Formats: sequence, C-alpha cells, structure tokens
Amino acid sequence: MSQANPIRVFVTHLWENSDDYLRVFEYLESARNFYYRNFSRPEGRPSGDKESLKEDLRKQIGPAEAVIALASLYEKDRDLAVFQLLYAQACQKPVILLKGFGVQRPVPKALADLADEIIEWDERALVDAVKRQARHEESTRWDTIEFKLD
Repeated sequence: MSQANPIRVFVTHLWENSDDYLRVFEYLESARNFYYRNFSRPEGRPSGDKESLKEDLRKQIGPAEAVIALASLYEKDRDLAVFQLLYAQACQKPVILLKGFGVQRPVPKALADLADEIIEWDERALVDAVKRQARHEESTRWDTIEFKLD
C-alpha cells in the first residue's frame, strides 16, 4: 500500500452520512502512512425502486478491496444492510464489521455470520484489519506498556 496504490474501501451506508459513517473516515484519516480510496457514495441516492438502489450499491462495492460494515445500519434497514454484506461475500470481498459505537449489545447474528472480522471502534484495530483483509499485510507494531516498580 502506498500513495500510488491506495487500498480501495467501501463503507456500508443507507444513502446518508450517518455519524458512524463519518467516524470511519475520521479514524482512517488520522492514521499515519495509511492510504485509501473511498468507493462508497452515500450522497447520490438513485431514484427508483429497491432494485435500483441495490444495483447502485453493486456498482460501488464492485471495485473495492475491502468492505467496512457498520452494525448500526442493521436497526435502520435490515434488508439493505444484509444485502451489502451478501453482495460483498458473493464478490469475495472481505468484510470488516464495526460494532455499534458506544453500544454494549451484541452484534446481530445476521451480520456477524457474514463478516470476516469483527472489531471494536479503535483507529489501530480498524487500519490493521483493513490492511490484513484487503492486502494480507500484518501489522508490525509493538505495544508499549509502562508501569511503575514499587
């Protein structure tokens, strides 16, 4: 992954910039030396029936290397939330499921069954999961734990 070859991502949406949707990009933007290209377009809701909505989602998911799924969308529109993950799976795109932000309830089973990886809201966890799932790159980071000897 480099500036010349960014990771292509799709973030699930229901044609609106939800708080969780925007938060994903805050996390990705704050990561150092992480380059990505966003293929999701929530602002361009197509007119027409449910099938035209699904067709537009297919076009957005198609070029992505990894799909970042938001568990919070399940409550708003179960059909479209599950459809996006099913289509990603059919296209053999890895799915990274982000649990609900600040929510303690478990992830819906319908979403968990379609995810390759389920993570908490954490910048490092998100970036590492995207690298791991999209390009099979393992993180070489080390955690440093400081403690006081008494």
